[in-house]
Amino acid sequence: MKRAIPVVVLSIAGLVPVWLYQPSAQSSTVQATTPAPSTSSSSSSSSGSSGTNVVTTTTVDTEKGPVQLQVTFSGTKITAVKMLQQPNHPQTTAAVPKLVAETLEAQSADIDTVSGATITSDAYKESLQAAIDDNAKAASASPSASASASEASSQTVDGSALSTEKGPVQVQVTFSGTKITAVKMLQQPNHPQTTAAVPKLVAETLEAQSADIDTVSGATITSEAYKESLQAAIDARG
Repeated sequence: MKRAIPVVVLSIAGLVPVWLYQPSAQSSTVQATTPAPSTSSSSSSSSGSSGTNVVTTTTVDTEKGPVQLQVTFSGTKITAVKMLQQPNHPQTTAAVPKLVAETLEAQSADIDTVSGATITSDAYKESLQAAIDDNAKAASASPSASASASEASSQTVDGSALSTEKGPVQVQVTFSGTKITAVKMLQQPNHPQTTAAVPKLVAETLEAQSADIDTVSGATITSEAYKESLQAAIDARG
C-alpha cells in the first residue's frame, strides 16, 4: 500500500504539464488565425432631410498616428469638422482647434500648416480635401433636388418703400424658412448718420429676428422707416 502512493503522485505530476499545455496551444492558434484589422479604403457620407451632408473620411496613417475626420456640409458650405481619430500628442491637441477654425473660415483645404504639427496638419488637409471632393460628387449626383430644396428654403422679399424728410428708405430681406438670414438696403438717405446707423440696424435685426429693435441714436427717422419697411417684408413673407 505504501508503494502505491508514489505511483499515484507520479501519475498526477505527469498530467500537470499536459493540463497546462492545452490552453497555451489553443491560445496561440486563435491568435494566428485572427485577421488583423484593416483600414477602410473609401469614405462614407450620409444626407439629412434638412439638406446637410455628413462625410466620414478615410483614415490617413501617419508616423504620429491615424487621422480621420467627420465633416458636415450644408450644400457646399462646411459647417462643422470633428476629429474622429488623431495622434495622441500635445502638439496635435493644440493644433486641431486652429485647423478647424481655419477650415471654417477658408471653406476649403487651402489652409496653413500649424507650426510644430506639420505631419498632422498635412494629413488633416488631405483628409479634408477628400471629404470636400466626396460632398461635391454627392451634390452633382442630384443637382435638381439640391436646387429645388435651396429654392424652397430661401426667399427674398422687398419691404415697402418709405419717403422720409431725410430721403427714401427700403429694405430687402432674405429668409431661410422663417429665419432672417440677410438684410439689404435698397434705398437709404445719403447722410453720414444713416450710413453709420444701417450696419447697427441690420445686426440687431439678425439677432432679434424681428422688427422689434432699438432706434439708433442720431438716426431716429431712418431707424423708424427701416423698422416699418422691415416689418412689411416680414408680413409679406409667404
